[in-house]
Amino acid sequence: MIEPHAPARPGTQPPWAGPARLPVRPGTGRFLVLAGVFVCAACGLVYELELVALASYLIGDSVTQASVVLSVMVFAMGIGSLAAKRLRWHAAAGFGAVEAALALIGGCSAMALYAVFAWTGSWGGLWAQGPRCLLVAFSLAIGLLIGAEVPLLMELIQRIRRQDAGGAVADLFAADYVGALVGGLAFPFLLLPFLGQLTGTLLTGTVNVVAGGCLVLGLFRRDLTRRGRWLLVITNLTVLGLLASAAVLVDDFERAARHAVYGKDVRVALQTDVQEVVLTGGDHGRPLDLFLDGRLRVSGRDERRYHEALVHPAMDGPHARVLVLGGGDGLAARDVLRHRGVRRVDIVELDAAVVQLGRHDSALAALNDHVYGDPRVHVTTGDAFDLLRRVHPGTYDVVVADLPDPGITASTKLYSQEFYGLARRALTERGRLVVHAGPVSSRRRVFWTVVSTLRAAGLHPVPYRVGGRASGFAAGPDRTAGTSRSPRDWGFVLAARGAVPAERGLESDERAAERTWVPGLPASTLVHPRY
Repeated sequence: MIEPHAPARPGTQPPWAGPARLPVRPGTGRFLVLAGVFVCAACGLVYELELVALASYLIGDSVTQASVVLSVMVFAMGIGSLAAKRLRWHAAAGFGAVEAALALIGGCSAMALYAVFAWTGSWGGLWAQGPRCLLVAFSLAIGLLIGAEVPLLMELIQRIRRQDAGGAVADLFAADYVGALVGGLAFPFLLLPFLGQLTGTLLTGTVNVVAGGCLVLGLFRRDLTRRGRWLLVITNLTVLGLLASAAVLVDDFERAARHAVYGKDVRVALQTDVQEVVLTGGDHGRPLDLFLDGRLRVSGRDERRYHEALVHPAMDGPHARVLVLGGGDGLAARDVLRHRGVRRVDIVELDAAVVQLGRHDSALAALNDHVYGDPRVHVTTGDAFDLLRRVHPGTYDVVVADLPDPGITASTKLYSQEFYGLARRALTERGRLVVHAGPVSSRRRVFWTVVSTLRAAGLHPVPYRVGGRASGFAAGPDRTAGTSRSPRDWGFVLAARGAVPAERGLESDERAAERTWVPGLPASTLVHPRY
């Protein structure tokens, strides 16, 4: 058993003669150190979540980006803890320097990552990997600095009152974990919705440097030389000045970066609770483009070919009641209503802002023929999966899945066997389901996985491929592919409870898809996604 005030082993005693000379009582000093641990832990987790969120938006595939950030950061924290052992004899100065560096690097990480993506992402070649490399570099640097905090804070708390290692570790980690909880909740519920990623991260860096500087200069200033105190003050003021300058310029920076990504024709830019929505063009003869989370979702240059290929084959049969999953822009519903005999169209859209743009944006409303003014159209805002669970069996003659490409993590469950089983239940006996399954040419395995999944759900699929897609932004999960590698086709799958009759005009499109067949692909499920 370790005695509460057991002396350190020979050779490890720090150079100070006794406890730290504090301007407050030891109990108050100990509380302030633990409060500093709490704040620093909260800031560290915000940096971590910010990297994951921004990388998922800029690069794509949130599972991969989260795995990269977390694994690199945890590894770096271990290296940082080992490296900090050399700073323990100068714990106060070392901790002040670590917090200043962490505040600067962590606070500016979002802007730097966004800048590299915006201004070099279209250069191609090695430059296309710039965001990924920078993501790893920031994860490594921030992890090293966060790892260095714990040994130094442990030394500072022992400077106030020596105690057994187990008790000190328990106190330190309790404050650390509670701070991580607060940071983890503050990021999605406060910082992201009210300040955005860039300003929220800059504010976090400001809190970080103020907390670190106040702790060292307020409690342990006597452990620093006069020159050391002035150097730390100047360093912290410099970091604060840089962060404040960035915060003042963040709106101009964001506009410039957005123009670098989308061009000069940006008319609408919204950050909703679900995604970033950007509209470009649509006036003065320029084609309208709709971007969702940076991915081109609708292009005025080719959207009519896309929606005709998506909707019309499914409508060659009973079509009195139609369900459109996604398609809040109103374009799929526009093509549905061109068929006689349609009595009701239900649109299920996750993001209410997209529906509002489809209703009220003059260019988008003109493109969808003002479909939301038709009394047959009814809109529900919510998750398509949840809605299908509530639909009575045999409700719809046609289900149109106008959803983002499979492989985007948020869409994976909407391409699962369970989802298609719910869609099958919602169909009448002669009902049809049509699915947008992503490009065939560049993502063959994904396309044929959709076909296998539909078959596993008890549906009879007919895959077909349509060319003529305009070049542009990547629509799939990889945002760094560049326009040179953007897909030139669309893949669709028509499915029904029974065998699908031969479709007029689809024979050549079916043959084009069949030539890309990848055999033996398993179905994708909720617990085992294959995309």
